[in-house]
Amino acid sequence: MTLGVFGSLANEEPIEGIGGLAASEFGHLKAVAQVNARKGLRTSLSLNADQSPLDTAKVVSRGLDCLLAPRSIALLGASSRQGSLGNAMVQMARIGGYAGEIYAINPQYAEVDGLPAFSDLQSLPRTVDHVVIGLGNERLEAALEAVVAHGARAATIFASCVSLGLPDLKDRLTTIATSAGLTICGGNCMGFYNNAIGLRVAGFPALQAMRDGPVGLISQSGSVFGALAHNDERLRFGAAVSSGLEMVTTTANYLQWMVDQSSFRAVGIFIETIRDPSAFERALMCAAEREIAVVALKVGRTAKSAEMALSHTGAIAGSDALYKGLFRRYGVIQVDDLDEMAATLLIFQQPRRPAKGNLAAVHDSGGERELVVDLAERLGVTYADPSAATLDRIASYISDDLKAANPLDAWGGSANFEAVFADSMTALLEDDNVAMGAFFCNIRDGYFVSEGVANAAITAHRRTTKPVAVVTNYAAVKHDALALRLTQLGVPVLDGTQIGLRALRHFMSWRARPLTSPERPRDIPERPGTWRQRLSFATSPLSEHEALDLLSAYGIKTPRRRQIASPKELREAVSTLGFPIALKTASDGVLHKSDVGGVILGISDEKSLLEAYERTAARLGPKALLAEMAPKGVELSLGAVIEDGWPPVIMVAAGGTLIEHLADAAFDVAPLDAKRARTMVDSLSVKRLLDGYRNSPPVELAAVVETIVRFSWLVSDLAASVDEIDVNPVIVGAAGAVAVDALVVPRSKRRIQ
Repeated sequence: MTLGVFGSLANEEPIEGIGGLAASEFGHLKAVAQVNARKGLRTSLSLNADQSPLDTAKVVSRGLDCLLAPRSIALLGASSRQGSLGNAMVQMARIGGYAGEIYAINPQYAEVDGLPAFSDLQSLPRTVDHVVIGLGNERLEAALEAVVAHGARAATIFASCVSLGLPDLKDRLTTIATSAGLTICGGNCMGFYNNAIGLRVAGFPALQAMRDGPVGLISQSGSVFGALAHNDERLRFGAAVSSGLEMVTTTANYLQWMVDQSSFRAVGIFIETIRDPSAFERALMCAAEREIAVVALKVGRTAKSAEMALSHTGAIAGSDALYKGLFRRYGVIQVDDLDEMAATLLIFQQPRRPAKGNLAAVHDSGGERELVVDLAERLGVTYADPSAATLDRIASYISDDLKAANPLDAWGGSANFEAVFADSMTALLEDDNVAMGAFFCNIRDGYFVSEGVANAAITAHRRTTKPVAVVTNYAAVKHDALALRLTQLGVPVLDGTQIGLRALRHFMSWRARPLTSPERPRDIPERPGTWRQRLSFATSPLSEHEALDLLSAYGIKTPRRRQIASPKELREAVSTLGFPIALKTASDGVLHKSDVGGVILGISDEKSLLEAYERTAARLGPKALLAEMAPKGVELSLGAVIEDGWPPVIMVAAGGTLIEHLADAAFDVAPLDAKRARTMVDSLSVKRLLDGYRNSPPVELAAVVETIVRFSWLVSDLAASVDEIDVNPVIVGAAGAVAVDALVVPRSKRRIQ
């Protein structure tokens, strides 16, 4: 049984079909037919009813193949005029040795730089996979309709797709493309390179040699794409994409395509915004499962939602928390600038992965060793502790005036230094406590010491299966030839002490994350329907009393408490609670009670309590909450960041009144298991207080972790019913963890300002 789709070509060559058609595939063919019909062209379609639809993911993947790995391309707007975008398209498409068919489209030429030129897409001898559109905004709509009519599956658009004279141009182009199932790179992009097949789709000339490699790049900034793809020969990009406006095809789609190729070890992504969070999460999940490192540089990390947030969590976290949570969940490496991204990709480019243990380092300078050690401690890079046998072995190689250690100053003079460096590093690498090795030296071209250190690094690398790198302490050393040679031999050269150390830390701390599903605590109800129903009818944030009841339902410890609205109810409550006691206003509309003087702690007798209540009631109203005082301890905060389309994210942070003043928070996707919850706690600066500080006893960490896990299940269960959840403080001590205050904002009450 066969499928035939015939377009407007003179020889009516069929568009290739595989099996049945998914809805998006049929939509493409239908769109082709509609466009051709408007132009008076013939399109025929035959499909057997007994054929099953293709999986949608396969259709998307095939569309990405046509976009990034096409068998044939047409250059719409190709030109012989030097210095023009149309000429650059031709040069770039041919310079890398692309073996597919290339067609020039321009009615003004019979040929363009040796390529036969055709007047339009309809005149081509066959249907191409991909059309590169090198035209201005005013001609884009007609061009894209011609692409659909031709039957191509993909297009690249360089133009901005924004024009005062063409309102809604971007939206109209998007509609044409999505209706036809067309994948698009851009608009307003610089194109892409697929060096694995020698194809460069771009409107700007970059004619230098580019080697295929195991690193991918996806950049929403054209400038970042150009900076990383065009400058350092050490970085070998198998594919690099400037995604531009992402009108149709998004960062998530490009990442999924690269992860599916099996040839990539790492992918760098420069993100301004993610347009399809669910697809992005799926791609990250696949990357983690296939042990492909994703290195992300996220910009625009300000708390854009701070002004509209009712909770402390929303105020301090902002939209960046969603990314941080997703990144932690799937082991994404987050970097702060382009240098750090490049260095991190460079070390992941080589095929080896670190063993268990920590860093071994060999230096050619005592002073620079001290510099590196200081910075390593600040940046969290840990050195390995070699065995006594390893140190004795090193001592037999180095000068008598040097001390065997890690990190090692191995420079005892120029005599035989190459062998000393190689043998010392070899001894360290053979130690079971060492994960990898790094030579710290300011290598430069044409200098015998640099050549010797480079040779030592290569020798040590060949003697081990562990990774070996070279780090310079000055980023501007002139070492292009030497650094390229070392990197090509499997010893990456990382420039600059801090950048090098950050890359090493990322590399050694990154491990493939087992994506097991967390196990639900048995005493948590499987279907919290009562709370979902309560939240669905709520027209304001839950009272503190009710919010704490919600926490209690999930097994989170809370203080004993009574809600009151009169002095009589106060006296009745005291008889059941005892002293000392906390008094908190429960007036409607008061969300942050401490800010308005609505919290009085440590009240020790009934007279003082009654006086405090009367003062508070006079200012804030008669409703109040009486609660037993929690034991003293370290204050933490738990929160949730919930956004449509994104998985719910948990925040663990320093708590109390300092929550908005300390940049000390960790984020992960709900729900959590105990291991992931403990990792969050360990990452906080306040962890020093939890371990015991200045004779304070350490807290019961197991109780802290259990509280976080239970809270994560609460958030996971109720994320569709709430906008914000904030638990602050959670007081933790030697006796456990107690949630003292909570704010729960139902979905219907999101504040829009």
